[in-house]
Amino acid sequence: MTINQIDAKLLRNMFLAGAKSIEAKKEYINELNVFPVPDGDTGTNMTLTIMSAAREVNAIEEPTIANLAKAISSGSLRGARGNSGVILSQLFRGFTKEIRDYDTIDVTVMANAFQKAVETAYKAVMKPKEGTILTVARGGAEKAAQLVSQTDDLVYFGAEVLKYMEEVLEHTPELLPVLKEAGVVDSGGRGLLEIMKGAYEAMLGREVSFEAEQEPAKPAKAGMTKDEISTADIKFGYCTEFIIMLEKEYTMDTEAEFKAYLESIGDSIVVVSDDDIVKVHVHTNDPGLAIQKALTYGSLTKMKIDNMREEHHERVIMDAEKQAAQKAGEVPEKKSQPRKSVGFVAVSIGEGINEIFKGLGVDYLIEGGQTMNPSTEDMLNAIDSVNADTIFILPNNSNIILAANQAKDLTEDKEIIVIPSRTVPQGISAIINYVFDKPAAENEKNMIEGMNQVKTGQVTYAVRDTSIDGKEIKQGDIMGLDDKTILAVGHDIADTAYELIQKMIDDDSELVSIYYGADTGEDDASALADRVMEEYPDLDVEVHFGGQPIYYYVLSVE
Repeated sequence: MTINQIDAKLLRNMFLAGAKSIEAKKEYINELNVFPVPDGDTGTNMTLTIMSAAREVNAIEEPTIANLAKAISSGSLRGARGNSGVILSQLFRGFTKEIRDYDTIDVTVMANAFQKAVETAYKAVMKPKEGTILTVARGGAEKAAQLVSQTDDLVYFGAEVLKYMEEVLEHTPELLPVLKEAGVVDSGGRGLLEIMKGAYEAMLGREVSFEAEQEPAKPAKAGMTKDEISTADIKFGYCTEFIIMLEKEYTMDTEAEFKAYLESIGDSIVVVSDDDIVKVHVHTNDPGLAIQKALTYGSLTKMKIDNMREEHHERVIMDAEKQAAQKAGEVPEKKSQPRKSVGFVAVSIGEGINEIFKGLGVDYLIEGGQTMNPSTEDMLNAIDSVNADTIFILPNNSNIILAANQAKDLTEDKEIIVIPSRTVPQGISAIINYVFDKPAAENEKNMIEGMNQVKTGQVTYAVRDTSIDGKEIKQGDIMGLDDKTILAVGHDIADTAYELIQKMIDDDSELVSIYYGADTGEDDASALADRVMEEYPDLDVEVHFGGQPIYYYVLSVE
């Protein structure tokens, strides 16, 4: 079998098959994470990222290379979650930039697209680390470049590229010692390979389901029933969503004018633009007015109008709340807030942590953190909801920083400052160090300096057997982790937490903060605090309800 060109129809099938391939293997990929924690999420993040693009691709009735490229790039960019998802979206972004001007793809175009994908992804990461998805992607691009002069057959070309990428993946433990000790290959690299394998199978014409998986319905907010939500509270009855395919010049001034018009006819407005498309969400009593205005900028697609009064059930209410208040809820509508100079967005992980951030003046909370990394679009919605000239974003998780920076790059009408907080305690320390009458740049410096004084620990359980830093860990063991590695392993939650705190304390330590989770009692947390105070009488020890899932304790020492 020989294939010399890929047309738009085949490319569409290949992409959707790649998405289904990683979706089928996501749990296996999750288990490849080095640390055996219950939130290993590389497979989940990559799947959610590509499925965001797959839904846009699946909606295209008459595919061309150009409109597929736009859908893949835009969909993955906005759906990107976690570091692995952001890097995957950048690979797609570079790949589609190269192919979008062609009617068909041959070996030369494919090889050039692979190279552009790798260049784009490496540029997106401040400190690229080898032994990761980047290494596997680069290996594929290098092999592709070698094959250009050897063959015109995409079947042979694809098989050889996949074979070499598999070899590079198997070599990742030699590049990252932590992979070797844990006995796994890089999870992101494996995820990329699964996507490529699915696409290759589709190119060969093998049977693959091309239906993109729909987003699952999200559960209603805890404690809220549909009977508690009155239709009288719905000021604007139609939830209206659509995408504008731009046909005229669309500037920042144009967008400001469009948003102002939407605010005059409704609320809960989200307008996000990227290249030649604009994604729009508005609650209004006259969807036709929003549609007529949008048509002055271009043609419309993916239109969706829900009557929120008539369809009075939990899912419609939750969808409306997500756009209007983005999971954290109770955020006043943007148009009712006076414009201010500075606002704050923070990622939070539990009910108690939410209250702490609100008390510190955070305007908008995105619930996510470890168990579900928020997407770039979640960040964009948060930015749009805070009516401020400058917005500080606290990701509070190392796996969310890239998505926050990607949202920053997509925002043109506000100054976005991402404070690279890797943990919730760092985020709390950062905002405590903010001083309102000082310039943004000075505050950025002070916030980063403040958070860097914080050591963070977390206590959870192991989901599989492994060996890390000389520690033998069995499934079900209790683990105490700091920012970098596992410091304590045991069978008792309190003992393991205490051992972790002991290893975090040094001669400069002054304060220990204990945030107990949803599965830990206040009495247990207080007993742990008493134990620490008895051993370290010169330290201040504070206990707070965090309410976080998965982690029995989040600890900080500063």
